[in-house]
Amino acid sequence: MKVIAAYLLAVLGGNTSPSAKDLKNILGSVGAEADDDRIELLLSEVNGKDITELIAAGREKLASVPSGGGAVAVAAGAGGGGAAAAPAAAESKKEEKVEEKEESDDDMGFSLFD
Repeated sequence: MKVIAAYLLAVLGGNTSPSAKDLKNILGSVGAEADDDRIELLLSEVNGKDITELIAAGREKLASVPSGGGAVAVAAGAGGGGAAAAPAAAESKKEEKVEEKEESDDDMGFSLFD
């Protein structure tokens, strides 16, 4: 990720075609180690491509990735009407309270400051 971030910083800075040296300079300026293999791989993959097209393609891929399971249950309950949403909210509050009690028992007699 740091190599990609360095590449994006270089492009945002006005360098439309950053070199490996440019990326190493950016990573070195923040004290991060530059992995030559990863830099060369990234540069070979993005060579000759427009950054806005790459970002758009990445956005399309991320749109198809499922994210979390809790939002789906809430959306399904809200779609059924107001009466169905209230019991779902009450159930989720009960579950949260049960989880909190379990978490408080996790210390098993140990403390960070003993």
